[in-house]
Amino acid sequence: MSRGISIAVVGSGYVGLVATACFAEIGHRVICVDNDEAKLKTLAEGGVPIHEDYLPELLDRHRGHSVEFTSDLKAATQAAQAIFIAVGTPQSRTGNADLSYVDAVASEIARSIDEYKVIVEKSTVPVYTNEWIRRVIERNGVPRELFDIASNPEFLREGTAVVDFLHADRVVLGADTERAGDLLKRIYTPLTSGAYYRSANMVPGPRGEEDPPPVLLTSTKAAEIIKHASNAFLATKISFINVVANICEEAGADVEQVARGIGMDSRIGPKFLRAGVGYGGSCFPKDVAAFRHVAEQMGIDFTLLKEVAKINDEQKRRFFQKVRSALWTLRGKKIGVLGLAFKGGTDDIRESPALDIVRQMLHEGSIVSAYDPAATERAREVIPSGPQLRYVDDPYAAAQDAEALVILNEWQEFAELDLKRLHYTLRYPIIIDGRNLYDPAVMLEHGFTYLSVGRPGLSHTRDAAVGQRLP
Repeated sequence: MSRGISIAVVGSGYVGLVATACFAEIGHRVICVDNDEAKLKTLAEGGVPIHEDYLPELLDRHRGHSVEFTSDLKAATQAAQAIFIAVGTPQSRTGNADLSYVDAVASEIARSIDEYKVIVEKSTVPVYTNEWIRRVIERNGVPRELFDIASNPEFLREGTAVVDFLHADRVVLGADTERAGDLLKRIYTPLTSGAYYRSANMVPGPRGEEDPPPVLLTSTKAAEIIKHASNAFLATKISFINVVANICEEAGADVEQVARGIGMDSRIGPKFLRAGVGYGGSCFPKDVAAFRHVAEQMGIDFTLLKEVAKINDEQKRRFFQKVRSALWTLRGKKIGVLGLAFKGGTDDIRESPALDIVRQMLHEGSIVSAYDPAATERAREVIPSGPQLRYVDDPYAAAQDAEALVILNEWQEFAELDLKRLHYTLRYPIIIDGRNLYDPAVMLEHGFTYLSVGRPGLSHTRDAAVGQRLP
């Protein structure tokens, strides 16, 4: 694999750190830039501030050889052929993406350019951001022939981001000049040619030498829209199946069966048709809002996305009502909670439905014992321990003497609990599952009252659906 490309990645968050490790893994030299000196020290000393499979191993493999960490953006810019901007784009008060970090980085890059560079948007940004970056750099006196702006959106799922990068569904390269497009294609050649998959130490995944990721070369504007449209569409699928789940509950049908039937249609597919407590995380909520805002700025009514977000909020409310109904009143009730991150496999608590539901429990006066395999410390920072809330070290400690156990994300550990032990540990054998991890019939056999999403609830006290309605 060629080592011919020197890359600077600006930002060491989820996207930037994964990109840094993976670019090094496919043979490039990478300088990761951040202004957080404490974080840089942690990274340089071998620490990894986020939970991602394979990320610690890749950083250990390449740190000090093909990866370095620095706060000197000027030096990194001058050393790199391509500079990837991977800083945060949080949601602003208006619903649009806050591009102030992108603007600040672009200005500093402009003051450091001394030869041709390709500046690549890696953060999720609205369409036309490439033009604003170009204006910022030109206003700082950089001649047009010394730079190009490109877009290379990421399609990474937290928890599996390394595999998603190295075994991508597709590589989207947005470039408006041939020389920028050629450089981007060279960067990804180890993946798109299949060469990486001949490596003895490759990260395992679905791609191989005979089936490398396809490349889609587009305009920069098209690449920007592809990213926002992809996330908005996936969020729409989640909200859609959650409404279907609510219909199933009222009708006494099983949404798992319905989703399977829908997903077998090749035009639809099964992914993101899992009913639950709603989406969260750093991408879907802000990207749905930002894409809608972009449409509104262009005079386009994208009311569909307003409804997608509304359904997502309603889904959390409905699930909390399910918890309240199961226990009649929540004041003084001991509740075990499994899951604090917005989904399993990550420690990210941003926009986590689980935390929203925990907050509602605490507001109602519940006494909560909560467990998450990775997100406990992050959760503790935003909801401190207290008389009503304690964080515990395993799922059975969360269930100890609880009057109900509530499952709020889909860690595999939660799907493999010892049901006999769990039944013995709980004060009352009530499980309210927001991720549909168990077969209701199996739970009934083990003596549980089991409530899930979009499926008839079953009670250990009688072999009948709980709350089933007739037309």
